[in-house]
Amino acid sequence: MVHVGIGYDVHALVEGESLIIGGVTIPHKKGLKGHSDADVLMHAICDAVLGAIGERDIGQFFPDTDPRWKGVASKVFLEEAQRQVGFHKGTLVNVDATIIAQEPKLNPHVTQMVQNIAEALHLSPDRVGVKATTNERIGFLGREEGIAAMAVASVDINR
Repeated sequence: MVHVGIGYDVHALVEGESLIIGGVTIPHKKGLKGHSDADVLMHAICDAVLGAIGERDIGQFFPDTDPRWKGVASKVFLEEAQRQVGFHKGTLVNVDATIIAQEPKLNPHVTQMVQNIAEALHLSPDRVGVKATTNERIGFLGREEGIAAMAVASVDINR
């Protein structure tokens, strides 16, 4: 039976931080603030995968109160989500995600993001969808105060 999970993440854009999305370091005047590398895309996908197997969110596995996760690459979180799928006797079918960012333009980086995500989740890149959109200058995302991502994942559970 196929189960579906949904994930969402948002981080503030601040000066002095690196901008890492989908495991790609993107040149920009601001970066995302967070305990780990603040990769909103990988965090949203991680929550979607965990949700599809009935687990709680990324914070249950990697709490921001634990110094072990300070500055850690979010690829580690996706790899753990994939391991959890195996523990639940499941097979990850696909993930699909959207990044919402007014700036910078992300489309030139999407192919590498897909590759990084596919590698971490042991999926073929054709099973990973990543899109980027703006917020049409509306709200905190439109004012470039942050970047958000939302994702869905499907997992075939073999029980």
